[in-house]
Amino acid sequence: MSEFHIDDRLDLRGVLCPMNFVKAKLKLEEMESGQMLEVTLDDGEPMRSVPRSIKEEGHKIVSVQKTDANAYRLVILRGQD
Repeated sequence: MSEFHIDDRLDLRGVLCPMNFVKAKLKLEEMESGQMLEVTLDDGEPMRSVPRSIKEEGHKIVSVQKTDANAYRLVILRGQD
């Protein structure tokens, strides 16, 4: 992930839907437009729903990386308010 300047990180492994999206959304609300948040999510339902919901909120997924058999790392660019 060194190609991005990560402003904050959030590890949501083990957090169930929809709370993982809620926690990511709240963290993004604390950040400024243009900042980047790195989120680690479990594979499965979290990876199916969180990126879609983040995009619907007006943010951009700039990177998705599988970290191991059960988790992914997303880099999210916080959108405009």
